[in-house]
Amino acid sequence: MNQQKRSKRTFSADFKSQMVKLYLQGKSRSDLVKEYDLTPSALDRWIYQSSQSGSFKSKDNRTPEQNELIALRKELKQLRMENDILKQAGTDNGTKIKILKNNLHRYPIAVLCRCLGISRHYAYYQCKATKYKSISYYVEEILTIFNRSYQSYGTRRIRFALRQSGICVSRRYIARVMKSLSLTSKYTVKRYRARQTASNSAAIANQLQRQFDVGTERQIIVADLTYIRVNQCLNYLCVLLNLSNRQIASYSVGQHKTAGLVMSALSRIKQPLSSFNLFHSDRGKEFDNQLLDECFNTFNIQRSLSKKGCPYDNAVAEATFKTIKTEFVKGKKFVTTEELRQSFAAYAYWYNHKRLHSSLGYLPPIEFNKQPPLNFVV
Repeated sequence: MNQQKRSKRTFSADFKSQMVKLYLQGKSRSDLVKEYDLTPSALDRWIYQSSQSGSFKSKDNRTPEQNELIALRKELKQLRMENDILKQAGTDNGTKIKILKNNLHRYPIAVLCRCLGISRHYAYYQCKATKYKSISYYVEEILTIFNRSYQSYGTRRIRFALRQSGICVSRRYIARVMKSLSLTSKYTVKRYRARQTASNSAAIANQLQRQFDVGTERQIIVADLTYIRVNQCLNYLCVLLNLSNRQIASYSVGQHKTAGLVMSALSRIKQPLSSFNLFHSDRGKEFDNQLLDECFNTFNIQRSLSKKGCPYDNAVAEATFKTIKTEFVKGKKFVTTEELRQSFAAYAYWYNHKRLHSSLGYLPPIEFNKQPPLNFVV
């Protein structure tokens, strides 16, 4: 009769250690093999490893000769590769570059340059005129990531997105692909225009004091409003950000810039308002009024207002609206307020669940929440 093939099993180091202890304490080898369904050779190997090194890992129980043999095999493989390259090498640089191009699909470019005696800078320069092996790789992946990011990602974020998919390429290569496809990020140089406008002179102080720490244990909301053109009229968007993880905690869209718009955003937060410690905003009247004061007093939320005429005191909210204007608003036309509301709902989901944030170590806010607690300052 054919014996049934034994399925492969794995044993933890603790289990192996217990088997050895039972053997050393007098339990017979045959009893251990029978009771725990082991193979005699495996038990003998564990006993030998325990007596030699105390470790059950193969690399810890190798003899010096075995380690030397492994090193020699690795060196031999490297020498064979270099020898194969050198056999084809010529004396002039033109021949060397030709050999390099013909072997890019077989060996790393760094190894080729080292064996042929040419610099990597010279090799890259010579290969630039022709589309060597990698220029045609990952074009579809880069184009997909760029379009899904609302055409906002540059080389840095695309590189991190590719790395999450197991693809490692340089930012220089991504820039070449983007240039060949005429892909340009929506981001432009920031233009700042100073404006002299009247501001709220309420006595409420700036309690936040620019402590924009990521991962802070305090629950802090920073808020701001901006306008978006809808069918030749202005609509307004209010966004509330959780400062600790840069997540869009809530938002509201309306045709009027009022305290009711802010209250609408507060009412949509998916956690108790009593869990927040501080609410920070600029000195707009829509943030400093009796309607909000009653809400904050009820839930014991401390107020904080930026210094008069100083946008840097609310820098995170200002930067987020720069991002929204660049990624979401730029290049789009909205016909109705409802269309704007639905479009921003989709963008807010992407912003929280998919967008890579440099301040969060290139993680989306939702994924950052799942990481162990970290405190680092942006």
